[in-house]
Amino acid sequence: MLPQSRREQILRTLRADGPSEVRSLADKLGVSQATIRRDLEQLDADGKLTRVYGGAMTLSSGDIDSEDVDDPFAEVATERAEDKDAVARAAAVMVQDGETVLLDIGTTMHRLAHHLHGKRITVITSNLAVYDELRDDADIELVLLGGMVRRRYHSLVGFLTEDNLRQVHAGRLFLGTSGVRGDGAVMDTTLVEVPLKRAMIKAADQVVLVADGGKFPGVGVARVCGPDDLDVVVTTASADPATRLALQEAEVDVVTA
Repeated sequence: MLPQSRREQILRTLRADGPSEVRSLADKLGVSQATIRRDLEQLDADGKLTRVYGGAMTLSSGDIDSEDVDDPFAEVATERAEDKDAVARAAAVMVQDGETVLLDIGTTMHRLAHHLHGKRITVITSNLAVYDELRDDADIELVLLGGMVRRRYHSLVGFLTEDNLRQVHAGRLFLGTSGVRGDGAVMDTTLVEVPLKRAMIKAADQVVLVADGGKFPGVGVARVCGPDDLDVVVTTASADPATRLALQEAEVDVVTA
């Protein structure tokens, strides 16, 4: 994982979990404690966190921009934006008129939705950003899954969303991730989303993982699925070659945007 991607992951982890020890961060990201210490020193120097004994914590709400606190979705959307748009565009090319597709949460799926305009398709999603993007497109039949609103992450979650997923079927799922491990396992850092991702996989004939190269190899708190559950991976040329090879050896079609 590139240093910038790793440091972005550290900040997201601290915001989600609160103050964390160096050892805990190293375990979650799969790197050495020395690497984490260097990252924390750099982030502290950049004014993005506060070093504490044995670890780090995020800055108080009074010390950081209010948009970062209130809307992490908007913050993540700016990370590797060009790469996200490239993989989203490549994924959208796969979709033909008449299809029913299922779109996962996340900022890359929002970009994918943008590139679906002009197609006569059905889109099923729990992603509120996708809903906002497509709701005025008369050519797209839009199905919004019910559930509890996670306003800061622009998504719907909970048992209602899972129940709704059991009532629908899609020809193709476009799946997001916080990272892909070296063995091809798909990971995620948001525990409440993991059951939904698994339910989405069951609800689709084909699973297409859409993730820019910054997530190869990557990390996460929970394992969503293995490479055997994937049919296609759409990524960028910067994706770790060893991880791509592991996916190809698992008979996953790897498409480079």
